[in-house]
Amino acid sequence: MFGKRADGFLVRTDDPIMALTPYLMPMRCDAQVMLNLKLDYEKMARYIVAKGAEGYKMTFMDIVFAAYVRTVSQIPELNRFIANKRMYARKELAISFVVLKDTQDGSVMENTAKCKFDPRDTIFDVAARTAEAIELSRKEEADNSTLKVAKLLMNPFLATIIVAAGRILDRYGLLPKAIIEASPFHTSLSFTNMASIGMPSVNHHIYNFGTTSLFLSIGSVERTIGLGSDGKPQRKRLLPVGITADERVCAGMVYAKMVAMVSRYFENPALLEAPPEKVFFDQGHSYGLPPAPSQKRFRRIRRVARLLRKVKRSDASDNLAS
Repeated sequence: MFGKRADGFLVRTDDPIMALTPYLMPMRCDAQVMLNLKLDYEKMARYIVAKGAEGYKMTFMDIVFAAYVRTVSQIPELNRFIANKRMYARKELAISFVVLKDTQDGSVMENTAKCKFDPRDTIFDVAARTAEAIELSRKEEADNSTLKVAKLLMNPFLATIIVAAGRILDRYGLLPKAIIEASPFHTSLSFTNMASIGMPSVNHHIYNFGTTSLFLSIGSVERTIGLGSDGKPQRKRLLPVGITADERVCAGMVYAKMVAMVSRYFENPALLEAPPEKVFFDQGHSYGLPPAPSQKRFRRIRRVARLLRKVKRSDASDNLAS
């Protein structure tokens, strides 16, 4: 209330157009703009293979996350959101995404992970933080705060009342921090990997509930014919990316800088291996996290977790046989 929120600082802007925009477009669905990119799949794939030979487990998702984190460290205005027609600078840098849980019977069960990052993170830091978030959310017995809230809202009558109250509290900045932490809708970026289910990229809508200002998806690899550096036709593989953004949080020129910067990092992920020379914060409101744990530690954790899951499956099979 009165411009104070647990998840953001009120942005003071002298730009009358930016200040007026939320009144002209009060909801995110009014203000969402969409863009599609086609990235060079081969360059990223070769980078992932090269890092694997060095002992680092990398994925396309890690590259996307690292490129976004680095871009925000240079263009902090991207990490803003609109609430109650006011603009806020976020107090953290977080990405929400869906994780499929490992189940013994092979049934499809989803969990939502919200991973936080430091703007100084390298691609190795991003990969380690993401691996930890996935490992914790993928366990069959995992029941994080997001799932607990979702289970509480399974009663339609109760869900209607609680969600309505949550919207009002969130609008006036009174939503408790514990709820904001549990909510995947209160995040810097929402991400979906459509390629994991064999689908093309989508331009996903931005949720009106919560504070997400950016939604990004990657889809299945596309094969095409293009011209090589020698001018001759050659086969190419492209990774499609769909971006949906809230145009109210920053000027179009800022989004243009974002597209140029992330495209540069997608083309050459090695640029993300060193920390940024300088980190910029929105109107001086800094934030950060402790150093990310090493990937070696999480490789050990993943091995132990896989062994434990195999033991549980074998025990379950023995019980059924007996």
